[in-house]
Amino acid sequence: MAQKNYALVGVAGYIAPRHLKAIADTGGNLIVAYDKFDSVGRLDSFFPQASFFTEQGLFERHISKLRNRGINIDFLTVCTPNYTHDSFIRYGLEHNMDVICEKPVVLNPWNLEELEQLEQQSGRKAYTILQLRLHDSIAELKKRIETGPKDKVYDVDMTYITSRGKWYYASWKGDETKSGGLATNIGVHLYDMLQWVFGAAKKSVVHIKTHDRVAGYLELERARVRYFLSINEQTLPANAVQGEKKTFRSITIDGEELEFSQGFTELHALSYKKILEGEGFRIGCAAESLKMIYDIRHAEPVGLKGDYHPLAKLPIAEHPFGWINR
Repeated sequence: MAQKNYALVGVAGYIAPRHLKAIADTGGNLIVAYDKFDSVGRLDSFFPQASFFTEQGLFERHISKLRNRGINIDFLTVCTPNYTHDSFIRYGLEHNMDVICEKPVVLNPWNLEELEQLEQQSGRKAYTILQLRLHDSIAELKKRIETGPKDKVYDVDMTYITSRGKWYYASWKGDETKSGGLATNIGVHLYDMLQWVFGAAKKSVVHIKTHDRVAGYLELERARVRYFLSINEQTLPANAVQGEKKTFRSITIDGEELEFSQGFTELHALSYKKILEGEGFRIGCAAESLKMIYDIRHAEPVGLKGDYHPLAKLPIAEHPFGWINR
């Protein structure tokens, strides 16, 4: 297979190193990168010869100049803030590049439909990273559900707490219009995994939704799911701290813990390998989870009624900047 050329937008961001490593591990060559911020010394570890720009116009001009010299970009990798994904995917497709975009692909279901139409019109392909589908434990769980009793509905509790400091609320991640809110920003991969394993959502109830947590109930085709997501370290169980990170992740199925804490490090590289082999996850694969988190974002919380996650009862914290649920 011939070496593929890449451009990457958002190279200074949190998730970019995983993509840089994946490009390198699969034999790709990063030609050019763009970010508004210039703290990109990480490029030295992977592609020190890559051109870098802090202005989008100059980045796009450089790609045009490369094309005029007969150097084509095969893939545009998108690691930018969530609300910019749509425009960058469009740019890649319209300029004869396949696109690899971090999740969430977009924030609204209709944007995804429009991008799928653009895929068809352009003749190019847009992929997203749904790495939990490639995790051995999750794949084994899916197989177990599929080969188990066809009429069985499982009881699932999902808890994900990943502590964030005050900076979170001052960044684009703390702005629901830009990030899609907490369920989107930290939970999109988990919701995708749930619907991939247990089927589409038939019912969704949100019990609690504030600046630092969201708790609710999902009725899927094969599961009843109580979930609790939080970025507040005060919601952590006493035994939750993993290494130096104040993080807790737990999924129980009929009271049995699903062990999937290991095996994450190479999943981006595996995602790229699948894409290069023609088996990657096209953006349409994200449609069901995108609708799920869209509905959660726009739901009116009902409070502690019905079947709610036990941690939903925890006291609501004041917003670190002095307001609540803004």
